[in-house]
Amino acid sequence: MIPSEFCDKSAQLLIQPLVLHDMEWPTPWYILIAAFILDLLFGDPETLPHPIRWMGKSITRLEPLFRIPSSHLIASGALFSILLISGTWGVTAAVIKLGTDLHPYLGIVFETVIIYYAISAQSLEKEAMRVFEALNGGSLEDARNRVSRIVGRDVDRLDASRVSQATVESVAESLVDGVISPLFFAWIGGAPLAMAYKMVNTLDSMIGHMDETYIHFGKTSAKIDDVANFFPARASVPVVSLCAHLLNRRGGEAFMTAIREGRLHLSPNSGFSEAAFSGALGIRLGGSSHYDGQPVDKPVIGKQFRLSRPADIRKACDLMLLSSVTWVSLISACSALF
Repeated sequence: MIPSEFCDKSAQLLIQPLVLHDMEWPTPWYILIAAFILDLLFGDPETLPHPIRWMGKSITRLEPLFRIPSSHLIASGALFSILLISGTWGVTAAVIKLGTDLHPYLGIVFETVIIYYAISAQSLEKEAMRVFEALNGGSLEDARNRVSRIVGRDVDRLDASRVSQATVESVAESLVDGVISPLFFAWIGGAPLAMAYKMVNTLDSMIGHMDETYIHFGKTSAKIDDVANFFPARASVPVVSLCAHLLNRRGGEAFMTAIREGRLHLSPNSGFSEAAFSGALGIRLGGSSHYDGQPVDKPVIGKQFRLSRPADIRKACDLMLLSSVTWVSLISACSALF
């Protein structure tokens, strides 16, 4: 008969690798605020190593290993996604634990810096304003090239109004993907969960497509992304509405447009923030676009509003930044109260 002490010790050894991240819940408010301030100050440093770029490279390199022709693509894609997401959580948790074991303050520094890498408010504003500057300077071709960096649609046939619209839509959608969601998951699960979310988001952007190549292999990653963004996307509506009221007294229009038309979008989540921005700025979003040369008809959001103008890009960035500040303030306050 096996001694009970041996069984207990074996169980501890099996479980210990999974219990790497023992930081208190919720994540302390000062870490969330410090990470957000770092993003506002430094944005996405293109010359330095970045975890999100590592995620993209790992997806590209590992995908062929899971794309076995005889395998079931949905099952292999699900395994691929789950392993990468859980692996990202585990690696991040191990890094935080290593820092904490060396010194508690070092663990806090690691946590703050990693969460900072998960946020992209400053880089989003920077890329959007580059499009605005090109349009403002009268260079439509330059504006098309710049907007192609932040949208997936074909840009060669977009006029100035459609370029402006595409930019505003990207700002509205990325408010959730790049600020509200990662900060939410950082709040409830620290840097490991924030990084796991970023892997979810990166997987969705790279393989979560409905085309012939990924409709089966990327199905699970797309569904996980839908689930992960479900609450943050809807939480963005009152935040954007409040900030719209502060900026231009259009909070009511933002809230009602989101409630009325947020579900019209092809995505189960993106429509809520886009509809809120539509009402806040009084502009029409959505409609037909082309992806890889193929037309895609999206429902129009805010039919009653005017077409987009270049100046709306600046307004959208102001709304996004104020919404970001409001969101980090809210979750930090909640963290301090718990």
